[in-house]
Amino acid sequence: MISKEDFTKLHLEISPYTHRTPVLTSDLLNKLAKTEIYFKCENFQKMGAFKMRGATAAILALSKKERAKGVVTHSSGNFAQAVSLSAKNLGIPAYIVMPSSAPQVKKDAVKTYGGQITECEPNIKARETAAEKIQKETGATFLHPSNDLNVIYGQGTGAKELLEDFPDLDIIITPVGGGGLIAGTALAVDFYTKKCKTIGAEPFEVDDAYRSLKTGKIETNSSTNTIADGLKTQLGDKNFPIIQKFVSEIIRVEEEEIINAMKLIWERMKIVVEPSSAVAFAAILREKEKFRNKKVGIIISGGNVDLSNLPF
Repeated sequence: MISKEDFTKLHLEISPYTHRTPVLTSDLLNKLAKTEIYFKCENFQKMGAFKMRGATAAILALSKKERAKGVVTHSSGNFAQAVSLSAKNLGIPAYIVMPSSAPQVKKDAVKTYGGQITECEPNIKARETAAEKIQKETGATFLHPSNDLNVIYGQGTGAKELLEDFPDLDIIITPVGGGGLIAGTALAVDFYTKKCKTIGAEPFEVDDAYRSLKTGKIETNSSTNTIADGLKTQLGDKNFPIIQKFVSEIIRVEEEEIINAMKLIWERMKIVVEPSSAVAFAAILREKEKFRNKKVGIIISGGNVDLSNLPF
């Protein structure tokens, strides 16, 4: 496990390649939720999501020899964009496996950032097979979107910044998909605070992380019928132990609650957030008593939205 000193050093190393994103508040949303909310806006991060942090950290951790051969990943959107842009910034090739069902807006963004796309069937087995083939042919290093320790550490730097700006937070809440963001956030909370808790939020339709904490083993989902397309993946063996140790609980929300929370953020804060980002705010609205009169940080995970397919 990384030390606090190395975590701080990693944050400094990725800083030239990432934005220090703003923290926004809304009096109206605070009154509605009956709490104080501090939105860490990773929708304003380079390429539009927190994953820029983890992708940059993972590539910087490679040797010169490894970097020369490039990197490969599989992703439906945000990590694909993050790896493509990070690789471009560092002057190395990026090979991206994307499911055919990925939003066209995300495919277009990957191409803009210089990523070389290979499309596959929309299932995890097809993704992994295609990525392994590219790895063998090119010698590129595989980067997992969420189950890679350097990726996890990078993702946690957003929470570190939030805690530097607001050190008296009681809770930080993040959406949970593959587990990289919440694991990194939980590490940052453990390193830089004494009283703050880390809580996760996920849809009922893909509640594998909630069930995994209950059973003590990594659970899977039989279906992925959720609007929160970034949360359809599952936990991994690198991030799950961190989540078990440092995450207090995971709150589940309904699809209509996600849409309502997303709409409120768009209307009241005038910022673009994707459905996955709205899950954390939806959890606060669902469990108002749990958060009443607390100071709560939310990691707004991203703002890459297909504007032709909004839920409202």
